[in-house]
Amino acid sequence: MTNFDIEISTPSPRSALTIHSLYLNSFCHSQFPLHAQKKMVACFSFLFPLAPFFVTLLFLILFLEQISYLRKKRNVPGPNIVLPFLGNAISLVAKPTRFWEVQADLATSLGFSVNYIIGRFIVFIRSTELSHYIFANVRPDAFLLVGHPFGKKLFGEHNMIYMFGQDHKDLRRQIAPNFTPRALSTYTALQQIIILQHLKSWERLSSESPGKPISLRLLARDMNLETSQTVFVGRYLSREARDKFRDDYNLFNTGLMKLPFDLPGFALRNARLAVERLIETLSDCATQSKKRMSEGDEPSCLIDFWMQETVREIAESKTVPPHSSDVEIGSYLFDFLFAAQDASTSSLLWTVTLLDSHPDVLRRVREEVSRIWSPESDTLISAEQLREMKYTQAVAREVIRHRPPATLVPHIAMKDFPLTESYTIPKGTIVFPSVYESSFQGFTEADRFEPERFSEDRQEEVIFKRNYLAFGAGPHQCVGQRYALNHLVLFIAMFVTVLDFKRHRTEGCDEIMYCPTICPKDGCRVSLSRRCSRYPNLSLN
Repeated sequence: MTNFDIEISTPSPRSALTIHSLYLNSFCHSQFPLHAQKKMVACFSFLFPLAPFFVTLLFLILFLEQISYLRKKRNVPGPNIVLPFLGNAISLVAKPTRFWEVQADLATSLGFSVNYIIGRFIVFIRSTELSHYIFANVRPDAFLLVGHPFGKKLFGEHNMIYMFGQDHKDLRRQIAPNFTPRALSTYTALQQIIILQHLKSWERLSSESPGKPISLRLLARDMNLETSQTVFVGRYLSREARDKFRDDYNLFNTGLMKLPFDLPGFALRNARLAVERLIETLSDCATQSKKRMSEGDEPSCLIDFWMQETVREIAESKTVPPHSSDVEIGSYLFDFLFAAQDASTSSLLWTVTLLDSHPDVLRRVREEVSRIWSPESDTLISAEQLREMKYTQAVAREVIRHRPPATLVPHIAMKDFPLTESYTIPKGTIVFPSVYESSFQGFTEADRFEPERFSEDRQEEVIFKRNYLAFGAGPHQCVGQRYALNHLVLFIAMFVTVLDFKRHRTEGCDEIMYCPTICPKDGCRVSLSRRCSRYPNLSLN
């Protein structure tokens, strides 16, 4: 051996143990008192010979995890190997749009595909008929609608989406008065006043930085939150409570998009605690409303219409209806808020995006609205005028079809469930029917943004009704869809009439981003200026 050679030999197990003990002695001597050193050396000396067994056990667990995944997967399209425990969670969180695109591509042949996320086996449903099959089987021995893969942790026990059978039917009957024509008319007045206030502030913000576009994503979200607060609980929420409400709802929104670790400091824990505070606030609103309605006041918001009917039932039957405690009502109000808030924000942003890229559609909307309503009239758009805006309503429906806000509707399999003749979904699986994929099946030239498909001549909403799943299907179909469509039509009518807008387009700006509903990747950046000679002076009187 030369002076430059180094002899390398493999130590025997005994010498390796000796080296390890010497290292431990050296480390402990420099870091800990003598009595602690002895205890640590004894502990490590005991555990070190067991290390091969722990390593073997770990590999065995990982091997069994892979075997369990492959058994559930069978011959269904999906990854053949997944990361231990995490599965494909990293790609889902980092690039959710691409993740679901891949799942959709994999599902082309069978109508569904599989994957593995945070220890949970998932099934992605691309086929419209299979999605209907899931929606129609929400019951204790089939599927539980969860709204979010870890929704029960976030939303708590008192939640409409977890209800089945007669209980669920009874509750939907109780909330029916919230969406009567009289109630909807009350809401449209409130919606218009808030929309106008925010459009004016958006234009002011844009004029302060000429040539620099503003992002509408957070602005639209704040407008929708104020609309939901005012329409749902109105006078029962003070300004201070509204500010705290906004902060807590932001925490909730953030938690929806993060890894689901319910530990101190993690987004999911912050979101869960925020939801508890939000429900407590909404429960207090229910208490106040019950008192006012029992005193004979006229309803001025959604909770009033609800409590007016509840108070009447109590007076007539001398018993309290089920699901009408203040905490339960607060929880159901939060369901409404969750359903309305982010979905509406998504639709408003895509409306601006699609109208900008389709000037002929924008021109026709402006022509129709100008024949029916003028901002110079200083009057609110009436329910009758809203019904006359046929083309604008078609635009709203097409926005929701072309870019359904909630692209996926998660369910959990309560038992093994036969999805097809050849495949049974294992118990505990999270199943994702894709509303987005259904929206591009059946319809004529489904990839095109074409409001005319909802005209009286074509009536594609009737012909392809089973593919229009943006509001769900089955027993859990959205009870507030008329309210949601009214809000979108009012926004379109007022936005295009009082404002001129120009989209600031950059490469990839129209790509889909999850936040948690879908929105344009750039947050819809626009420049705004006033279009009308003056803003309307609107009031409830």
